[in-house]
Amino acid sequence: MIKIAHEAPIDIFEEVQRFTDYDYALVHLLEQNPRYRDTFERAIKRGREVILDNSIFELEEAFEADRFAQWVQRLKPTWYIIPDALEDSKKTIQQAVEFRKNYPDLPGKSIGVVQGKNYVEIVDCYKAMVALNVDMIAISFDYSYYTQIIPHPNKYVSWMLGRVKLLGDLLADGFIDESKPHHLLGCGLPQEFSFYRNAKYKWIYSLDTSNPIVHALKGIEYGSDGLWSKESQKLHELIDYDLEEIDVDLIRTNIQKFRWFTNGQTPIGSTLVYE
Repeated sequence: MIKIAHEAPIDIFEEVQRFTDYDYALVHLLEQNPRYRDTFERAIKRGREVILDNSIFELEEAFEADRFAQWVQRLKPTWYIIPDALEDSKKTIQQAVEFRKNYPDLPGKSIGVVQGKNYVEIVDCYKAMVALNVDMIAISFDYSYYTQIIPHPNKYVSWMLGRVKLLGDLLADGFIDESKPHHLLGCGLPQEFSFYRNAKYKWIYSLDTSNPIVHALKGIEYGSDGLWSKESQKLHELIDYDLEEIDVDLIRTNIQKFRWFTNGQTPIGSTLVYE
């Protein structure tokens, strides 16, 4: 079973936790938002598994390395994502090498992100992460490479099937280190994860996405086959969304369907309840 995390507005964070397997923190929000920071510090104290992200998707460049290391030291997450560079294999490798050298004793386990513009660069970056002995390897949902290998008028279909093909190719070509857990960063279309129910993908440990939450906040319910478009809204921009504006039932419905697509399960919680 793939572990699932859904980023959510602070007002519903603790309830959404009941339906997820672990929590996913964005480092820039820890710095900017005291309520957000307090929420994750409580999660850590309660023993929740937490991945600390370097916020590259939200900021379009990774958080500054020294400040990021300071937040790893303060929060003490289960996992932390080494600062990377979007689709830049060489820079990502260089930054990972420097980060591992400069911060060898951080609490938690390291996650190295694979980046690149084509298959050769992606493979080179993957092999570098293995050589660096990171504890987990992450693959993103929206490489431009996906639109090259699976051209489609709907880019979200390209992203969905492109990652499926990339993972299949890496496995078939013998590059996947099955001794390491792997993380899937984000998603384009939620039905993608049904492709990984096969036992040959048992090395996929976890995924994170705000997709079911963002679409519920926009009043969009997943269909029985998922979605065929995607709201471009980023969850971090909705982190202080007012509870009174949230359709709790729709949140629950989307979470249920997402878990069904991924693991063939209903949520680990029973119902969303608010006082």
